Amino acid sequence: MKKAFSEYTEIEFISELDHLINACGTASDDDLADLLEKFESITRHPAGSDLIYYPEPGADTSAEGITKTIKEWRAANGLPGFKA
Repeated sequence: MKKAFSEYTEIEFISELDHLINACGTASDDDLADLLEKFESITRHPAGSDLIYYPEPGADTSAEGITKTIKEWRAANGLPGFKA
């Protein structure tokens, strides 16, 4: 994973998030913990990994849906978005 949200294009982020979601069932606990820590650090979303593990009722839990949630939250809070 890159170091900052703004270093990603939206397509790159969705791809990384899809990898993370798929790793939830296959990665070692240590590797998964590292990936989740990076995800939380990069997105800065207050729900963190709950977006993946404990989503709000009715939330789109696909990589695209989670990305949309993060993108909207970041825009509403004046944080940088994806690179063009």
